[in-house]
Amino acid sequence: MSVDATELKRRTAELLAAHPPADTAPADFLTARFAAGLAWVHYPVGLGGLDAPRALQAVVDAELAAAGAPDNDPRRIGIGLGMAAPTLLAHGTEEQQRRYLEPLWTGAEVWCQLFSEPGAGSDLAALGTRAVREGDDWIVNGQKVWTSSAHVARWAILIARTDPDVPKHAGITYFVCDMTDPGVEVRPLRQITGEAEFNEVFLTDVRIPDSRRLGAVGDGWRVAQTTLNNERVAIGGMRLPREGGMIGPVAAAWRERPELRTHDLHQRLLKLWVDAEVARLTGERLRQQLAVGQPGPEGAGMKLGFARLNQEISGLEVELLGAEGLLYDDWTMRRPDKVDFTGRDAGYRYLRAKGNSIEGGTSEILLNIVAERVLGLPAEPRTDKDVAWKDLAR
Repeated sequence: MSVDATELKRRTAELLAAHPPADTAPADFLTARFAAGLAWVHYPVGLGGLDAPRALQAVVDAELAAAGAPDNDPRRIGIGLGMAAPTLLAHGTEEQQRRYLEPLWTGAEVWCQLFSEPGAGSDLAALGTRAVREGDDWIVNGQKVWTSSAHVARWAILIARTDPDVPKHAGITYFVCDMTDPGVEVRPLRQITGEAEFNEVFLTDVRIPDSRRLGAVGDGWRVAQTTLNNERVAIGGMRLPREGGMIGPVAAAWRERPELRTHDLHQRLLKLWVDAEVARLTGERLRQQLAVGQPGPEGAGMKLGFARLNQEISGLEVELLGAEGLLYDDWTMRRPDKVDFTGRDAGYRYLRAKGNSIEGGTSEILLNIVAERVLGLPAEPRTDKDVAWKDLAR
């Protein structure tokens, strides 16, 4: 049966009647919502969805928000929602999907991403973490870096080299790694903000069952493209209201503190306000395109704009506030479970935004993706494409 907006409203009303938010524990409500197919309506029946058009998710979300229903704290579990889930849906087995998707969506299990390495960041395909087959298991050794939420994660999406005798893109395989297994060591990386939301992860003889492999052996780069394309959309194309995100605090300060205003700052704020609104509407269009397929390289453009805007807006905010903008609320070493751009002061936003042009793919790499895969410009010469990974200069 096709599901339309009227049917979704009916099902949402049934959920609310059976599990009143005021009388139901948040975890129980989220579990019931998943079982009702109202978690992500475009997912298959039995996996939190109803095979409905993706655009109709907004209908469910609006009904639940009006009723005061709890959400799943998407900023805390963004890697699971935005990267792991679509990869599991596209490449996972039915058993893997049924095991991982529900606790991922409800937030019972947090995910992290074990992709980047000290010697393989922008050139991710050069990664050196090794996975060697031993019976029904893979033995993994290596180091990953810039791993958000590794300190609170139960599961990780992991790519590792399984064949060093073929070119670098061809010898990679994709796994799900249990972060509680022996041999997994997480160390904090303290950032310029004083916090350590990032980590480095050391893998020493970590045993991963072959049943936790996603896709075929050696097909990890293709599987990883699903993750990376979704990651860029998740970072750069998140749904925001008008004046949501970084532009909100600046616009509020401008309205509430007229003594800070100058003509020059006004002109710059107007330009950035328009840019932020254009980016918001472009993100909405991109999400509508997702309703008919998987994200493509266009997400790279959104993520590029997100990084530039955040850095320019946070710089304007510090300048607008003058000496007050140089203050910083707390340099305490903390290991937060999510990034809170709007819950901290201007100094935090200014410093944290510097990472936006690095995380989720550096702006330089994303410019190449836009040039080659969106605009169709000639690719840069690459001499390593047909060379076995083991023969590459390092």
